[in-house]
Amino acid sequence: MPTGKVKWYDSDKGFGFLTRDDGGEVFVHSSALPPGTTVLRPGQRVEFGVVEGRKGVQALQVKLLDAPRSVAKALRKKPDEMVIIVEDLIKLLDGISTTYRRGKHPDRRDAAKIAHVLRVVADDLEA
Repeated sequence: MPTGKVKWYDSDKGFGFLTRDDGGEVFVHSSALPPGTTVLRPGQRVEFGVVEGRKGVQALQVKLLDAPRSVAKALRKKPDEMVIIVEDLIKLLDGISTTYRRGKHPDRRDAAKIAHVLRVVADDLEA
């Protein structure tokens, strides 16, 4: 199967062009993209089948060779930022622990805030 790079792709129009590694350009339609893929980035590496259409060479069954960039990883906090967040979280949990040791539940408002912080930190850890 030929390989190449995305020259350009317009997701609104649903088509674009690929540049073959062995030279030439190939038309690509959104119907040739893998399921769940709606966007191709310029310069992204792809593998594809080709067919001669009425208007020239067209790509079939495009396979992405470059993993798409993760938005979560791009927004992921740096380790030195996470250290501060985790240490503050530990202090919050120590306070709740003390409340439970006294045989009481934390105030609902405080518990809701801490639960929210736990969810946010969990998202940062999974990113």
